[in-house]
Amino acid sequence: MIRRALALLLLFATAASTAPLRYQIDAPRSQVAAKVAFFGLASKTAQFPKMSGGISLVPGKLDAIDLDISLDAGALVASDRVTTERLRGPKFFDVQRYPTIRFTGREMTMTSERTARVKGAITARGITRPTELAVTFDQPPAQASGRVPIGLTASGTIDRADFGMKAYSLIVGRKVTLTIKAHMVPG
Repeated sequence: MIRRALALLLLFATAASTAPLRYQIDAPRSQVAAKVAFFGLASKTAQFPKMSGGISLVPGKLDAIDLDISLDAGALVASDRVTTERLRGPKFFDVQRYPTIRFTGREMTMTSERTARVKGAITARGITRPTELAVTFDQPPAQASGRVPIGLTASGTIDRADFGMKAYSLIVGRKVTLTIKAHMVPG
């Protein structure tokens, strides 16, 4: 009887350690920005204040994750009204036809206790391209419990022309630096 109880306890402990921990993005406490060179001397930054999504991970198996963040492209804001309107327009994000920008990550390689490379894809303007983000967690993901929030900062660079955004090429740089600062709550 004691052996059966110990075997069941071990089985439950093993199952619990491999169950994915799920976190939802806390949008009011998170931010996403896209920064691009402007006239080669300065830069312009767009903010994406409306977002949703989350992450699922298994602390004992961190190479496979499920990271999914969606941005409301129509809510993007820039430093001035003219830039905001141009970015929302058909030459850039074309928010009337493509209201959502999405990043998905499915493979993670830990580079230290708190840093990783996440391979995935970005979809913007109906075009999906592979990408890789450098991620820093506020706490080691191997120690995540699923009961307390976690934070992460991710960054990467894309070529806007890969997504059909080729306008103003003599004024606006092609390389766009993406930064995601996400506060995730158990969910």
